[in-house]
Amino acid sequence: MRDPIYDRGQFRLSELEHRYGPNVHLLQNPFLLTQLAFLSAKGTAQPAINELVVLLYQDLVKTFINVELPREHVAIPTRMIDVHPLGVFQGEIVDRSVRAVTVDIARAGTLPSHVTYDLLNRLLDPRLVRQDHLIMARQVDERHQVVGSQIFGAKIGGDVDDAFLIFPDPMGATGGSMAEAIGYYKAKVPGKPRRVVTLNLIVTPEYLRRMKAVHPEAVVYAVRLDRGLSAPEVLATLPGTRWDDERGLDDRQYIVPGAGGLGEIMNNAYV
Repeated sequence: MRDPIYDRGQFRLSELEHRYGPNVHLLQNPFLLTQLAFLSAKGTAQPAINELVVLLYQDLVKTFINVELPREHVAIPTRMIDVHPLGVFQGEIVDRSVRAVTVDIARAGTLPSHVTYDLLNRLLDPRLVRQDHLIMARQVDERHQVVGSQIFGAKIGGDVDDAFLIFPDPMGATGGSMAEAIGYYKAKVPGKPRRVVTLNLIVTPEYLRRMKAVHPEAVVYAVRLDRGLSAPEVLATLPGTRWDDERGLDDRQYIVPGAGGLGEIMNNAYV
């Protein structure tokens, strides 16, 4: 007889309780929080920085896969089939026929997107997996306040119809760049994605507010929420309870406690 225990496997995500809405997933993962603390630490330098980014994104992408990707029932003969007719695994696995597009938002997103691309190629039918590229930069005024983002170039490999459209970008600060990137696909790239997903290491309440306002369909996965500039009485509440009073950005729109400018640190380029 076939064992049915893997017919309907349900993945249970460990995440923080909050009031930002059902599309926000703040992971409760001690291993990832530890690695992110090492990455954020003042004394951490290359090559450890990029090694930690790879490690963090490998697990973050696997979390997204476990929660979001559909499954299919299979019957796969094992090596034991040569000696026993019951040497067949039967159960649900990830559906390999899913389309997926990962978007490199240069420059902090380049390495995370490549990690995502490699993992998806190993899991899905590689003919259905693609990596696109956007060249973007923050726009600031004379007071160094972020006033927007601009796309300077793009390399898009096709449509996104029925694809999981994934944006792996480490720092969700103001949300300006991410909003611009998702908006670019809505306006310029043919097809309706099955799901729009952002994969972030750190997000702020301001980022989550921007995502909800501009792209409410986007699903956010993040290792850590930083709201370090909020008042003590706000920090004592469940995240999102006093959303308008929560603050994670300083006057230059850098995240506090944050990790510094990862785009600069990851590339050892400070311009």
